Amino acid sequence: MTFMTVLLIGAALAAGFALVTGIRIVPQAKVMVVERLGKFHHVAHSGLNILIPFFDSPRAIEMRTGNRYMRSNLVDLREQVMGFETVQVITHDNVTMEVGSVIYYQIVDPAKALYQVENLALAIEQLTMTNLRNIMGGLTLDQTLTSRETVNTKLRMVLDDATEKWGVKVTRVELREIEPPQAIKEAMAKQMTAERERRAEVTKAEGDKSAAILQAEGEKISRILRAEAERDAEVARAEGHKRAVVLEAEAKAEATRLVFEAVNEGKATPEVLALRYLETLQELGKGSNKVFVPYEASAALGSVGMLKELFAREGDLALASRPGTSAAALSAQAMARTVGQPQSQPVPVRRNPPPFPQQDE
Repeated sequence: MTFMTVLLIGAALAAGFALVTGIRIVPQAKVMVVERLGKFHHVAHSGLNILIPFFDSPRAIEMRTGNRYMRSNLVDLREQVMGFETVQVITHDNVTMEVGSVIYYQIVDPAKALYQVENLALAIEQLTMTNLRNIMGGLTLDQTLTSRETVNTKLRMVLDDATEKWGVKVTRVELREIEPPQAIKEAMAKQMTAERERRAEVTKAEGDKSAAILQAEGEKISRILRAEAERDAEVARAEGHKRAVVLEAEAKAEATRLVFEAVNEGKATPEVLALRYLETLQELGKGSNKVFVPYEASAALGSVGMLKELFAREGDLALASRPGTSAAALSAQAMARTVGQPQSQPVPVRRNPPPFPQQDE
């Protein structure tokens, strides 16, 4: 084999090796930072890329996968998830607790991610822990437990501002867990139990109050309805009594009218009227403990009273005509007679019996 043949074979092998090492295929959503003679040259995107052997070389980046750091020639442009172990923080009210967090970020400029910071993953981790301690130190225990969204927003804004020059965009930060000390947990459990008991008592008191109000309203409505019913009953009874009285009066008026018409139409004689008068007196006299004086006897009693008064006056005149009788004695005697004996009114004497009493209709 001649020297020329060996030279050609070596040249062919060198060309093949250069071709193999110069051809690079970059996957989708990943890029490669290419340096030429140790200086940044360009960014190779997804697809087929050809590098000049011995002149062009990819720049490796160190990324964190789980708890390990790995070097790779490809830069992943997808959103990355980085979880951190729990770190101890001290709140504003001097309570020590352990907080775990998760950060979501995305590389938007691969050249800055490689040349602006030495170790991107380590820098993001340390920056997150430092700012998490600062933010949690400005909050009390109750605020850290109830204001997770506020803590997440503040931490994301701080990290986004700090990592902007590194070509990284922090999209989301979440507090994974917050673990207070055991004593704080026990105190919180007691507080929660007391709060639940208080709410139960308040709920029971409100229920009793509502029940009492409803019962009072029910009694009020019942009394109102009962009063309205009694009022309606009284009105009904009064209307019924009124109707009965009216009907009775109309019946009496109708009976009187019929009797009067019968008397006038029948041309009753005084003897018939006297007979009816006696029958009426007989009906009135029925029963015990009654004293009945006929109308004619009242006329006779009136005549007797007039004679008695006349004789009394004549006696007064005779007494006054006696010598030595004073006016005072006469006045005293008259007053004694007036007080001791009631005066009777004269009743006119009627010989014929009165007609049957009539009533107005």
